[in-house]
Amino acid sequence: MSDVFRTAGVVRRYPQAPVPVLIAGQAIIATRCLSVLLLANELGYDGVADFIHRSAQAWDSTLIFFASQLIFFIELRSALTLMRGSRRGRAAYMVTQAVVLVYLWAASMGWIYPEIFSLSGAGGIDILHNLLLHKLPDLLVLALLFLPAASRQFFQRN
Repeated sequence: MSDVFRTAGVVRRYPQAPVPVLIAGQAIIATRCLSVLLLANELGYDGVADFIHRSAQAWDSTLIFFASQLIFFIELRSALTLMRGSRRGRAAYMVTQAVVLVYLWAASMGWIYPEIFSLSGAGGIDILHNLLLHKLPDLLVLALLFLPAASRQFFQRN
């Protein structure tokens, strides 16, 4: 027991992540969890139940609803793994953001039905502006994961 207290170094299984990676991972987790809580608070119990009921009316809306839940959990998992230095976690987050961006754009333009998750706008430019404003936090998180030299070196080590 005394040997534990005598050793100065702590054996770590994973390398210490740089600050931009830690901020990005925590931002992913915080924004996703807060968005779910805020949405549930805004809709209330009856609104959430109605949303799930409406999503289960047709196969296409049910598929999109399940895909959105899958993307939510993939984003949370990728946030946890990228803080440990996993390149796959970083790539998974980037792929989920690309999928969400393409779906939101196509649904907002009216090309994909049902439009469960879409942004409103008068025209194509207005929709693109709203989409970029909506995805700006995720673009900043991607910038924290790919642009700083410390982040690039952290993911190249593993």
